[in-house]
Amino acid sequence: MKLDPEHLMILAAVVDGSGVVEGAASLGKSQPSLSRTIALLEARIGEPLFDRSRRPLKPTELCEALAAQGRRVLEAQLAATDTLDRHRSGKAGVLRVGGSPFFMDGVVSPRIAEFQVQNPEVRIEQRYGYWGELLPLLIGGALDAAILPIHRASAPTGLRMIRLLPGRNVIACRMGHPLLRKRNLALPDIGAYSWVAPPAGSPLYNDLKSVVAAIGLTDLRIAFSGGSLNAVLSMIAASDALTVLPYSVVFSLRRTFSIEAVNIRITHPERDLCLVLRDETPPPLLRKFERFTNAAFAALEDTILHAERKALWQGGD
Repeated sequence: MKLDPEHLMILAAVVDGSGVVEGAASLGKSQPSLSRTIALLEARIGEPLFDRSRRPLKPTELCEALAAQGRRVLEAQLAATDTLDRHRSGKAGVLRVGGSPFFMDGVVSPRIAEFQVQNPEVRIEQRYGYWGELLPLLIGGALDAAILPIHRASAPTGLRMIRLLPGRNVIACRMGHPLLRKRNLALPDIGAYSWVAPPAGSPLYNDLKSVVAAIGLTDLRIAFSGGSLNAVLSMIAASDALTVLPYSVVFSLRRTFSIEAVNIRITHPERDLCLVLRDETPPPLLRKFERFTNAAFAALEDTILHAERKALWQGGD
């Protein structure tokens, strides 16, 4: 015999309240409706559920057992309601974020971690990739958001882009590198050094080739290539080799890896680091992530600008 879960919850309310009136009040129902439900349930089962000669009502052994199941149903219903409410408010759920490897490891992942700490019931699924790889995933709904260095005019219809940081590359080296001690540094001065290259085909690799071309080098001497950001920075920190990186990455990791930006101007890419979303009303969790990301990167940009102004005020390069 299959019983209605609501009927089990009614039995639990009546037993716990020691009466039909009390049970009806706890459920927000009328006393006559509960009495009818109990009578119909007793008729279906074929035996009484309460000893009506006793006051307060005395539940039978079967009624006690069914009421125990009713409490479990009520607990599950309350838990399901709470889960739904937390999902609708953006306090829980799954967030799928993609991005280019060096930016993700250098500046994005620490901020995603901060977001997750503030929202412990949210699970973050992170994916590496470049624009061509992540675009179809974002459009198709396999990703909720992407954080990429892109040309803002390149977004296809159906996507929305939010600028997080301006495109700005630098030549990076280890702290204590001979180039950092050289006055009146010029582009030809860096031609004597080998390079650590990002993965071939990545936007940063193309930027590196552009910088080398601007120097006038015809032979690009690459000492190491194709590794992760951690590997590239470890190679830089342990040698006199150079590389090209986004300034935000160098600034964020300069103390961890003992790296510095060479004080020389190079051509900046015509790209901004952008948060890319589908052009539709976002669910609450994604809307919360968008607000957080905007604020976190605005704070990072302010920190970078403040550090640069302080260096100039103190007479630094």
